[in-house]
Amino acid sequence: MEIASFTGFVKTLVYIILFYYLFKFLIRIFAPILMKTAVNKMQQKMQEQMNQQFGQHQSQSNTHSQQSKTKEMPKEKKKVGEYVDFEEIN
Repeated sequence: MEIASFTGFVKTLVYIILFYYLFKFLIRIFAPILMKTAVNKMQQKMQEQMNQQFGQHQSQSNTHSQQSKTKEMPKEKKKVGEYVDFEEIN
């Protein structure tokens, strides 16, 4: 059974600390770039969705206006009786 030496432990500790600071440094450099690309991608998706919805809305309103133009005026319904308005008495 081998026993870890003190120098091996210190060496490992130095590597961990160096890796930690290197990682922190790289994150400070690349995090804004990654966030910018993510925000641009989400903005682009939202723009596409908005264009899709606007296009659907336009096509629906166009077909609705065309249908309303071709429809005939509704015929007057038969009058069945007189409307009586009831009031509540306390």
